[in-house]
Amino acid sequence: MSAVPEPNRRSVLKTLGLTAAVGGLAVAGAVPAGAAPAATAASAGTGNASRYRTQLVMLGVSGGPIILGSEYAGISTAIVYGGKVYIVDLGLGSLGRLADSGLGAPDVPNGAFSNVAGMFFTHMHSDHLTDFPAAWAIGTTNNVGRTLPPIQVFGPGNRGTLARVFPPTRPTPPVVNPDNPTPGITQTSAYLSQAWSNDFNDRIRDSAFTPPEALFTVNDISLAGIWDVDPSGVPPRLTTPIPVWQDGDVKVTATLVDHHPTAPAFAFRFDTPDGSIVISGDTTVSPNLIDLARGADYLVHEVIDTAFVDRLVASLPPANQAAVREHLLGAHTTIEQVGRDVAQPAGVKNLVLSHLVPGSNPDRVWRAAQKGYSGNLIIGKDLMQLGVGKRRR
Repeated sequence: MSAVPEPNRRSVLKTLGLTAAVGGLAVAGAVPAGAAPAATAASAGTGNASRYRTQLVMLGVSGGPIILGSEYAGISTAIVYGGKVYIVDLGLGSLGRLADSGLGAPDVPNGAFSNVAGMFFTHMHSDHLTDFPAAWAIGTTNNVGRTLPPIQVFGPGNRGTLARVFPPTRPTPPVVNPDNPTPGITQTSAYLSQAWSNDFNDRIRDSAFTPPEALFTVNDISLAGIWDVDPSGVPPRLTTPIPVWQDGDVKVTATLVDHHPTAPAFAFRFDTPDGSIVISGDTTVSPNLIDLARGADYLVHEVIDTAFVDRLVASLPPANQAAVREHLLGAHTTIEQVGRDVAQPAGVKNLVLSHLVPGSNPDRVWRAAQKGYSGNLIIGKDLMQLGVGKRRR
């Protein structure tokens, strides 16, 4: 999402609203936000996904670069198989949710990363990456009990070209970091090591800590022969998914979605022996995503409220209105579209709404996404757990 100009910050925050009712969820194996973390919920018998070998855990479901308070963590989703954790995106506050989730080493205060096998980033927007610098900085000190190989990190490579200017009549703005203005995930990680080098050197020399490169192996997802990203950022139509990683029984594939002008932007599919989970990332209605999600057990899809966009745009100066509206409605999926135009043609069993914009909406607003969709609609909540496949006895 685009940043909002500072002079309008107060009016935008008033428009967003900073509180919301957190509704319950009548779905088997789900723990709504505000409930006990996974380990506590399991012992309390409140209903969770701990008896499923494959689990979907919502770490944070709020979208956009707006700080809504501790009740709303930024976008992040975990897929769990056989105790190994795979995380898609790390929005603001998601590392705290990871610690709260109980997915790390039990009874260890600094074991949040102990079971994480992989991290996947859908695109290079800050609201999907904000907690990655923190993970890079403190991962090796929150890894007690780990027996797994290094965490495999996957994300976009260097875009190679700047996004187009919108509207095209606007003067071309100055370029940030002109020597390398579009770094991908591997180059971003290298920049983080430079930024934290004082801290890393202190801890390595004084306490025998290891550098982040010992914990994380970072990989750009190659688009060679698939797409040379252009300034418009509208991806081509793909006929086959992009292979990303095979980790034993867990197969990860991707496709290109349309979050123009931001590119590349990926959706990910996780297939295990128990079923399949697809994470949309940020996108408008995308035929590529529909193909990737066909027959999936769960589609976790972003959603935006058109009425919120209208209120937000009306609060901005006229010079900013067209650009903000174009991005919010042209590069995201509305409540009216997500069930009818995405989940239904994909034939997914469960549609989980996430990257909620605004995250403070009441549930009754999001329930309208059921129209045109015959499957099960789930409104995502932080720390919600959903089981995939058969429940183990």
